[in-house]
Amino acid sequence: MPDVDITSVTVGAAGVGRLDDGRVVFVSGALPGERVEVEVTEHKERFARGVAVGVYEPVALGRRAEPCPFVAEGCGGCDLQHAHEDLQVELKRRIVLESLERLGRCVDPVVEHGPALAPLGYRTHLRVRIVEGKPALRARGSHDLVPIDACLTAHPLVDELLAEAHFADAAEVTLRVGARTGERLALVGPRVGNATFPADVEVVGFDQIAGARRAWFHEEVAGERFRISARSFFQTRPDGADVLVAEVDDVVGEVAGSMVDLYGGVGLFAATVGKGRDVILVEQNRSSVADAKANLDGSRARIVRARVEDWKPSRAPVVVADPARAGLGKTGVAKVAATEAERVALVSCDPGSLGRDAGLLAAAGYDLVRSRLVDLFPQTSHIEVVSRFDRR
Repeated sequence: MPDVDITSVTVGAAGVGRLDDGRVVFVSGALPGERVEVEVTEHKERFARGVAVGVYEPVALGRRAEPCPFVAEGCGGCDLQHAHEDLQVELKRRIVLESLERLGRCVDPVVEHGPALAPLGYRTHLRVRIVEGKPALRARGSHDLVPIDACLTAHPLVDELLAEAHFADAAEVTLRVGARTGERLALVGPRVGNATFPADVEVVGFDQIAGARRAWFHEEVAGERFRISARSFFQTRPDGADVLVAEVDDVVGEVAGSMVDLYGGVGLFAATVGKGRDVILVEQNRSSVADAKANLDGSRARIVRARVEDWKPSRAPVVVADPARAGLGKTGVAKVAATEAERVALVSCDPGSLGRDAGLLAAAGYDLVRSRLVDLFPQTSHIEVVSRFDRR
């Protein structure tokens, strides 16, 4: 097995080095500045992938033993536990910086750290597979499953269900809780069957949802209460959602007037940043649109159920966009530009898509002012960034 010097880190938190034949190798479990022994697991013509099986020169004050015992058993839920939290967020900042420079062609981009969030016990949304009646998460780089009975990153209201619920013959279960309301929901697939949960848990099967049964819980963020249906997206921690709202509000700043909220979900930004404004919220998911109508009742928001790609743009001085992992893309950027907004707040959950979107927005006349990392998912390589773009 080759020894490799790790020089940087890439999306997915893999260390980057070179094999003796000159090919780039992406090494999971390796950190910049280390020399590691690598088990190569995938060979390609121009690159390879591998796993660090030995560390000769660990990063001082950076590497640690993973605090979760299930990581040693192969659980892939947390792929950055081998780095201390301070190093984790700095690595993520570097990944964002490199993506903006390489993919976005941004010159000297400003990438800042956001407020620190609790590193453990935060996840209010956890999807598990069920193996012989026990919850399980996927192994690293595999479809294999690792049974668990606890999770260090799960909120206590979720962690309690991992230990106390009886999953019976279910195939998978999604556990969702309102950390600030105490409400809990379990979505069980393919059907509830013999699964049992504590009395306070709203339990619903995939078959029931498909049959038009509605089930939801509530969460509170930035002083607002949100209804969140079983199939609706919502941020996985309310303290993190607080920070996202504050960061987007800071980007919008002093710009007055109406606001367009693209990929608006259940109305998180429309109900908070857009409070007191005329807002057009665009969202395609039926469940989220129903929640948004409930959450924004009495506000000045107009909700449009449509794909952003199919939406006919309206002029507005402010655009907030929170797209899925693929980002805005060419069509989404064209829709943003058609609003003639003077300020754009872009919430990105993938550094690669952020880099590409930054380049597309620059071509459309929008300059990147700064990006700020919001570390919603400590212990993992997941990256969330709020960026400000001003019309040139």
